[in-house]
Amino acid sequence: MSRAPVVTAGLLLAILLGTGPAAAKQPATAAEPNTQVPAGNRHYAASGFPDRIVASPAQDAARGFGVSWRTDAAVSAPVLEWVLAGDSPDVGTPTRVAATTQPLDTENGRAHYHRADVTGLQPDTLYLWRVQGKDTWSAWNQLRTAGSAAQPLTLLYFGDTQNKNLSHVSRVLRAGLKAAPQARLSLFAGDLVSGGDGQDDSEWGEWFAAAGWLPQETVVAPAIGNHEYFEEFEDTPQERRVLGRHWPVTFALPRNGVDAADTSTYWFDYQGVRIAVLDGTSALDLGTAQAQAAWLDKVLADNPHPWSIVLLHQPFYSPREGRENAELRDVLLPVVRRHQVDLVLQGHDHTYGRRGEGQAATPQFIVTVAGPKQYRLSAQARASMAPVGEDTQLFQVLQLDPQHLRYEARTVTGRLYDGFELTRDANGRKQKTELTDGRIAPRDCTRAQTLKGRADRCWE
Repeated sequence: MSRAPVVTAGLLLAILLGTGPAAAKQPATAAEPNTQVPAGNRHYAASGFPDRIVASPAQDAARGFGVSWRTDAAVSAPVLEWVLAGDSPDVGTPTRVAATTQPLDTENGRAHYHRADVTGLQPDTLYLWRVQGKDTWSAWNQLRTAGSAAQPLTLLYFGDTQNKNLSHVSRVLRAGLKAAPQARLSLFAGDLVSGGDGQDDSEWGEWFAAAGWLPQETVVAPAIGNHEYFEEFEDTPQERRVLGRHWPVTFALPRNGVDAADTSTYWFDYQGVRIAVLDGTSALDLGTAQAQAAWLDKVLADNPHPWSIVLLHQPFYSPREGRENAELRDVLLPVVRRHQVDLVLQGHDHTYGRRGEGQAATPQFIVTVAGPKQYRLSAQARASMAPVGEDTQLFQVLQLDPQHLRYEARTVTGRLYDGFELTRDANGRKQKTELTDGRIAPRDCTRAQTLKGRADRCWE
């Protein structure tokens, strides 16, 4: 004779409260908000304690790096301290670098953002550094400068994080660091936050909360996305794109970009690779494509390294239905081809897709996504790219030495989704080999619509 299941008082209470096993089987009925911050809550307001601490590469990343951090308005012109790393808690006498300070007013009140540039360092050397707040300091952070072009390099590459950073993106960034604990550099392909919803500062707060120690233990090099801009005079004849106020103060990026987009374009050398970062939004919407092309031509013309990477937000070849970035292909793509760029790393379309050009090994054009917002692929993408993917959060690990470049795209659970290796001979000629062992099958979206009822997306 079958027996009825025993329901304890504790289990009954859990079910009634929506926390028990019965509740766990119930489907979600509403999409999550972009942040976990309740309306009107100022959880991410600045204080006297330094936060949002992020290191970025100097133009010559073997000799220095820049650091940005935030405090409340009581702190102006604080200092950064750095010293050679050692095994003793007695760090010795550090060198001090005075920071410059800029104010920023947001929904969380006024904050002061500080920037310090560390110079005169030695290549491939581990340094300790910390930043000052009001009568307090950050933790001591360890960061190793770039080595020579002959040394192997591991770096991480992430597509759009953008939405639900604390809730969903944090595990992608953690998975990347676990897969490549030796990584020294992290590239982000724009749209780090969504913005424009009156909670921009809380979104940035959750991006840093999601990133954890990554912005201090690796140098972070982001491209700017369209969501780092905002629409001024929206729905009027005067509507225009305006650079968001967080972007210029959040990162201490090299100041070597094109004049027409001087806070959102830059380049740097890192251990055998030259990386040029473009501003696709400015090129497409603000008329700077020609100026960026001329600048990129000069940056790539004197590249002494065996490898080159172009990082930007909007793809040259879009895998999403209904998107065309023709001006990027018309104006900037010829420069990429002329200088035989190896990788073009992109985001924006919230899907996965990779393609080359004919039988040539390079360039390889890649679009990927780290965040939970997921779009659908176009028929053109399925016909012209391989592999492609929907409904998948990914991170990428790149390993480079003078003769080899190995690329792996992995799902958030660590499974190999895509991979290839470029081999460079003594004459600079390159061959591509697909990495197929252990690669999972391409993934498609199985949902008819999102929780908000959108059929053009897979998840949001």
